[in-house]
Parts: sequence; structure tokens; C-alpha cells
Amino acid sequence: MRCRICEAELPAEAMFCGECGSSTSATPESRRRADPRPGDTTVLDRLRVAQRNSGVISVPIEGFAAPVPILDAPAEPAAGSPSVAVETPAAATPPLAAQSPAAPRFTLQFSTGETLTVHGTGLVGRRPLPQPGEEFDHLVQIADRTLSVSKTHLEFGEHDGTLWVADRFSGNGTVVRRPDDGALRCEPGRRYLVPRGSRVELAEQYFVVA
Repeated sequence: MRCRICEAELPAEAMFCGECGSSTSATPESRRRADPRPGDTTVLDRLRVAQRNSGVISVPIEGFAAPVPILDAPAEPAAGSPSVAVETPAAATPPLAAQSPAAPRFTLQFSTGETLTVHGTGLVGRRPLPQPGEEFDHLVQIADRTLSVSKTHLEFGEHDGTLWVADRFSGNGTVVRRPDDGALRCEPGRRYLVPRGSRVELAEQYFVVA
């Protein structure tokens, strides 16, 4: 009998290998370390693309989110103490006329043939799912039989009238190709400006911003 890990000769009744210490029932497959990458994606062997710094808003995903104040119920004032006015969320909301104008709309033309007009924020993937506490205007689902696109692949939003995208730590990454510019691989957790006419590649799928 031989050890299936190190091929050392073993007695017939041996339970462990005297050379490598492995169990006689162990196989190379059982000793292989688990792959730490996301398991919902078929990982592709893609060519490296040039790294560029143009058009990068170097802010983590949560960087643009305004903090939501937590207002506790006002406590009963003690006798003789001055009263304190607590501003409620309704009072903090500006009147309709004072609110910012409607967000610009962008048309996403997908490689799958669909065209979608979006505004505000959203997630894109095979089955996009927000994290607890997150809210988005769009959840865009891509039909990808090759499983190269992650379930929640990227996030998008708007900044100063321009669309931005942020890779959500996908298995195959996100590549942005701007007009008259080279390919830019997105660093997960960073927001990248995507002007109209750009192509955003999600593994084997893509969309063009119009």
C-alpha cells in the first residue's frame, strides 16, 4: 500500500503515513486548500489591462452616502430645566420647491440585447441583492448562462451629471473603456466616472452608457 499524498510505501494495516503524517484515506483533492474567491462565479483567465488614474473618484463605496441621523425620543425635561426642541425627520426635509432638480437619466445598452434607462443608484448582476441597510433605485439583473457575472457585480450612481460605477468585489472584475481612452480595470470599492459613450465590461457581458 502507498500513501496517496507522498507515495511512500506503507504497511497494509497502517492508518497514517510515517513520512508525511497524512491519513491513509486522504487524497490530494481532500488536502487541497479551499478557494477564497467568490463561489457564485466562473472565474476567467483574462488578460491584464492598463492601469490608469484618470476619472477616478478615489472614495470607498460608502463615501458619498450621507449619514442618517438617529433621533431618539425626547426625554421628559426635569422640573425647572429649559425645554429643548428636537428636529424631526419631516422638519429636516426641505420643501418640494427647494429640493434638487431631477437626477439625469442614462441609457444602458446591454450585450444581451436589452436597453434600460436608469437614474439615481442601482446594482447590476445575475441576481443583485443589497446589503442590510442599503437602498437603491434599480436592481438590474443580467441573464448570463456562463456565470462569469457575479450575483451582485457592480454598483452605479450619479455624480455631477456623470454616471459612476464601482465594482462590488466581483469574481471577474469590472473594466471601463472610455471613448478615446484605454481600458481601465476597476479597483473594488472605488467609484469610477463613466462618460456617455463608454463601455463597461462585466466579465463576458458588457453595457454601453448613452
